Amino acid sequence: MSSSSSLLYLISHLIRLRSIYLPSPSSIRFRSHFHGESPTFRGFSAAMTDSKDAGMDSVQRRLMFEDECILVDETDRVVGHDSKYNCHLMENIEAKNLLHRAFSVFLFNSNYELLLQQRSKAKVTFPLVWTNTCCSHPLYRESELIEENTLGVRNAAQRKLLDELGIVAEDVPVDEFTALGRMLYKAPSDGKWGEHEVDYLLFIVRDVKVQPNPDEVADIKYVSREELKELVKKADAGEEGLKLSPWFRLVVDNFLMKWWDHVEKGTLSEAIDMKTIHKL
Repeated sequence: MSSSSSLLYLISHLIRLRSIYLPSPSSIRFRSHFHGESPTFRGFSAAMTDSKDAGMDSVQRRLMFEDECILVDETDRVVGHDSKYNCHLMENIEAKNLLHRAFSVFLFNSNYELLLQQRSKAKVTFPLVWTNTCCSHPLYRESELIEENTLGVRNAAQRKLLDELGIVAEDVPVDEFTALGRMLYKAPSDGKWGEHEVDYLLFIVRDVKVQPNPDEVADIKYVSREELKELVKKADAGEEGLKLSPWFRLVVDNFLMKWWDHVEKGTLSEAIDMKTIHKL
């Protein structure tokens, strides 16, 4: 066989192999996550090469791209899902009005002291601020989308208490969380990042063993009602560089002290209002 004939034979053989083993372009589909716009990987490669993200902690970077937040409208109706990264970009919050579902856990011990955490320096939004026990997002997965009795959000809270604070599921049964209400708020963190959330406020009274994850938590402390008031005064005065998260401050200013009364009296069920979404 001549060299030119051999080359033609090789080319034709490779073409046949491609037709057998490779799908045609029309057979390839990507999942679209938000109102039929661009696919899952929109912005991924660009974001990964963004020089502004070069200093992002590797654990936080992974979570920003792997975690899919639940997109909702202002009535808390699910309308789609998107990456944690995209949901926290202020340009998306402002231009697309991206709004996602979140939760804030308030865990009290048997002395009715509230467990606070200081967010890790590595956190992308609001690093090193003091906040309530645990603040995060239910993800777009079956177990955390369950609407009945806020079970999806409570499942997510149990998951994140383990992730952030090492609190095992047996110490915080999902049935022990009381969802007291919801609030809608928007808060910029810096020029690039921010929050825009429908936040479920979950209360629980349990004595637990805490083993903070340093990737998520810089410090923890239990505070009494009076100690929290002093903490707020220090934050307002800018003492010791102390800062509180904006969502925690909204809860403190609008709900926490009257709900603390119910915690101490064992009457949390009387404070439940899941029909109202407080726009703060």
